[in-house]
Amino acid sequence: MTKLSVNINKVATLRNARGGNVPDILKVAADCERFGADGITVHPRPDERHIRYADVYDLKSIVTKEFNIEGYPSEDFLKLVMDVKPDQVTLVPDPPTAITSNAGWNVLEHKQFLTEVIEKLHSVGIRSSIFVGTDLENISVVPETKTDRIELYTEPYASDFGRISNEDAVAPFVQAALLAQELNIEINAGHDLSLENLTYFSKNIPWLKEVSIGHALISDALYLGLETTIREYKNCLRDSE
Repeated sequence: MTKLSVNINKVATLRNARGGNVPDILKVAADCERFGADGITVHPRPDERHIRYADVYDLKSIVTKEFNIEGYPSEDFLKLVMDVKPDQVTLVPDPPTAITSNAGWNVLEHKQFLTEVIEKLHSVGIRSSIFVGTDLENISVVPETKTDRIELYTEPYASDFGRISNEDAVAPFVQAALLAQELNIEINAGHDLSLENLTYFSKNIPWLKEVSIGHALISDALYLGLETTIREYKNCLRDSE
């Protein structure tokens, strides 16, 4: 079954809004795993407006399942992940001022840079993933970087789901996933996946390895509670089998 990694950035945003340590990021991460999450995702940014670099170091000893760190591979970010050695690093092309990840890599343009970064990650046993859109020509270049996985940027799917036919909304992602499969690249997905659209997406790409979900999941948890919400997201993935 596709794994669910819970992105806890929004929990850190809430903590930072007031100062102090409420909610406790470490407890939330441990509870997410206890409630059934298959892993924890964080995206530390240079301004530390949500997850802080210190949080990442602390989480290393708390996360017992998969630990995924997303980020732009700056010098500081690479030092962090080489120190912490998470299970996976997802490379995103965000500039430091970006509110959220809103595009994938132009792999051809940045191929040499990505290849060098991925070689560093592999040298310490970290699985690599590159954040990309659905452009097939772009994905066809991915194997040259030696990455283990790609993460499909799913905001366009989420925006189109229910607005146009769901079949048309998911079609570019199925095509991209099929090409990645032909190229022996494993597939993750994330961005704006939710209880409303997750089952349909994963049902159409049953070889999906992992989804990383934060904003929608934490928003749902305000109404449903964290334990129930994680169970419902896991049910979405289970229903797609």
